Amino acid sequence: MRRAVCPGSFDPITNGHLDIIERASKLYDVVHVAVAVNRSKQGMFSVDERIALIEETTAHLDNIQVESHSGLLVDYCTARGIPAIIKGLRAVSDFDYELQMAQMNHGLSGVETLFVPTSPTYSFLSSSLVKEVASLGGDVSHLLPGVVHARLVERIAERRK
Repeated sequence: MRRAVCPGSFDPITNGHLDIIERASKLYDVVHVAVAVNRSKQGMFSVDERIALIEETTAHLDNIQVESHSGLLVDYCTARGIPAIIKGLRAVSDFDYELQMAQMNHGLSGVETLFVPTSPTYSFLSSSLVKEVASLGGDVSHLLPGVVHARLVERIAERRK
């Protein structure tokens, strides 16, 4: 069985993330979506909320498994017998960092990293940018799955109270 992992913080999941996950799901029998836990960072959404949003937005895909992970991604991969990490690349600037990470991961565990170029439609997109624009009143509805956009708008309104 061919398995891969798509890691990230997914705070929140964007159409760019979803594009990479959908494309990976066509190439692998099982795609694990690993939501990174960073206890030193306060996210817009809790890890459980992010997992629920990812599960809802990937429900049309029958080979996706979503769970959280903390620590080294290669340890997550080794524990589950996952030989490949799928990373979306938005720009050349992403490549420098991701190449170093891929080489470190391979050196630590033998896990391969495969780079997938993002769709040009989403080449500028990041969760951080979406949150910033949305919090300033900008329309980001075209950048997020509908349920995620609705939840983001609710969360911003909650934080303003």
